[in-house]
Amino acid sequence: MIEVVGLSKRYGPKTAVDGLSFTVEPGVVTGFLGPNGAGKTTTMRMLVGLGSPTSGFTRVNGKPYRAHRAPLREIGVLLDARAVHPGRSARDHLLALGATHGISGRRVDEVLEVVGLTEVARRRAGAFSLGMGQRLGIAVALLGDPRTVVLDEPVNGLDPDGIRWIRHLLKDLAAEGRTVFVSSHLMSEMALTAEHLIVVGRGKLVADVPMAELIASVERGVHVRSPRSRELVEVLRGDGVRISSVTSDVLDVTGLSTEDIGTRALQAGIPLFELIPQKASLEDAYAELTRDVVEYQGAATSLGEAA
Repeated sequence: MIEVVGLSKRYGPKTAVDGLSFTVEPGVVTGFLGPNGAGKTTTMRMLVGLGSPTSGFTRVNGKPYRAHRAPLREIGVLLDARAVHPGRSARDHLLALGATHGISGRRVDEVLEVVGLTEVARRRAGAFSLGMGQRLGIAVALLGDPRTVVLDEPVNGLDPDGIRWIRHLLKDLAAEGRTVFVSSHLMSEMALTAEHLIVVGRGKLVADVPMAELIASVERGVHVRSPRSRELVEVLRGDGVRISSVTSDVLDVTGLSTEDIGTRALQAGIPLFELIPQKASLEDAYAELTRDVVEYQGAATSLGEAA
């Protein structure tokens, strides 16, 4: 379990994390989302003792990170996969870390196999591709067989097969009862992996909500096709109902359920060729939720002509 209580971090006049509180429960994959500059990485660094909070505290499995006698066995972390001596082999890197916790060479070989690096285990890490380096970072996080796993952008640099592999790995870890906390900017992948979401913006908590509940909160209306769409508009009009015309026979209707639309059309004798509820995506829900807390926004502009 991860506990974050009243956590704040200031760098001079800049507040990176502002009174943040949340709990990450075991047994589910919890996604950690937020715009650039939202305070996600700063929070993760303080969680594992790489930064000291201005106020508040964090606990991992009931204790501050530094209070654990063997932290690698409690929490596995991937914050920067490049944090490895480039001249050291993958296996030697893991052996060196394992030696600090009494972790055997057998366990090192096990995690190398899990992450798919057995064949290149004796190759210098400095020669690794971005994806291979990411796999080594994940191996480090798994080395101590920890009860809690924290990964920052774990799919960075992975090919499609690797992305699918990490997705199943995270779900398997959660199914074993472990705490799994993952930060990512890939909304499509997070939608396939996480069951619960912690969303932050400008250092503050924006949402602590199940994935399904967040997506369901975004209304996307109903797609309706009828040869008598103009008559249908008059039948459907009412308070809180928004209707937009897509083509001459296709409408997008918000504010009425498929049942309401179908019933009204039947009563008016208007045939319907399509009646399809439009579901929001995680990207839709996330964009709506964080609209007011995005710190770094690009301007919509044309690059077709030079100034």
